[in-house]
Amino acid sequence: MLSALRHSAIVIALGVCCSFAVFAKEPALGETASLQARHLATVFPGRMTGSPAEMLSAEYLQQQFQQWGYQSNVRQFHSRYTYTSKEGNKTWQNVTGSTVIAAREGELPEQIIIMAHLDTYAPHSDSDSDNNLGGLTLQGIDDNASGLGVMLELAQRLQHVKTRYTLRFIATSGEYTSHSGAEDYLSRMSAKEKRNTLLVINLSNLIVGEHIYFNSGKNTPVAVRKLTRDRALTLARQLGIRALTSPGLSPSWPKGTGPAHDASVFDKAGIPVLAVEATDWSLGQHDGKQQRPRSKAFPAGTSRHDITRDNQQYLDHWLPGQVEKRTRAVMKVMLPLVEDLANPHISHTNKKRKV
Repeated sequence: MLSALRHSAIVIALGVCCSFAVFAKEPALGETASLQARHLATVFPGRMTGSPAEMLSAEYLQQQFQQWGYQSNVRQFHSRYTYTSKEGNKTWQNVTGSTVIAAREGELPEQIIIMAHLDTYAPHSDSDSDNNLGGLTLQGIDDNASGLGVMLELAQRLQHVKTRYTLRFIATSGEYTSHSGAEDYLSRMSAKEKRNTLLVINLSNLIVGEHIYFNSGKNTPVAVRKLTRDRALTLARQLGIRALTSPGLSPSWPKGTGPAHDASVFDKAGIPVLAVEATDWSLGQHDGKQQRPRSKAFPAGTSRHDITRDNQQYLDHWLPGQVEKRTRAVMKVMLPLVEDLANPHISHTNKKRKV
């Protein structure tokens, strides 16, 4: 139906390799996602674009995909960003980033992309560094090991599920260098591949925010919004999970739409987008940047980029059980949603796309 509507971390240690295979029975939904998020955050802190930690985490992600039978590779790209000193001097920082791509072909040429950015924030100024924003010790469990964890569990659970559409998983870097990894990926897509991309699902910042949100891209057709965003909200309601969509209080974001982080690159190219994140659109500038009410634990109402707050020890103390609760809730919605979208109940006589 979507098709008719729109056109070496090889092993860090021997114990790590086994840590996600020790279950006597299949783990509960979200359990693998939370374990993977914690692993990525603590073993690969400081995953800044072009850093050793970023490259090692990319190798680890590729290994995970390959062991589940996906065709996977790591693609490099070049980018740069400006760094501003206390004196106001600006210098270019050149970086080479890594993007992990994994796929399993479906029966039809159309594809659904599931993505999450793997890089953590790189300080862009002396002021950033002085305020503990980004750097080599930033775990980034919320931003964005949480999104990677959910993406990995989706890939693992779907490894033996036959799908009509191709499923492609992308772990992008360069989120904090003007979405350079996503831009590089889009630039390498052929016109045919762009036409055959039915949907891009972006997973980001799933732990700290007050509520789970499902938002569409600004350019996503209404019919596709109903099949994706509205379907996700319905599933959440049926499961007793509180989930919302942006209320349209910001002039920049009409109701039900929102910034999709790296997926915004695809939205601007006219490819349908579903953004999944945890935040609170009723606060601050009503743009989704303030994740929760201001408090002693979160004075600015956010943990983004903050070394002292976006780590598992801090979140476990101030938001006990939240990592597991959120990954479980998101998985409960996303797994059946992706299964339904990848296996549309349409006849073979109607499978030809309308371009």
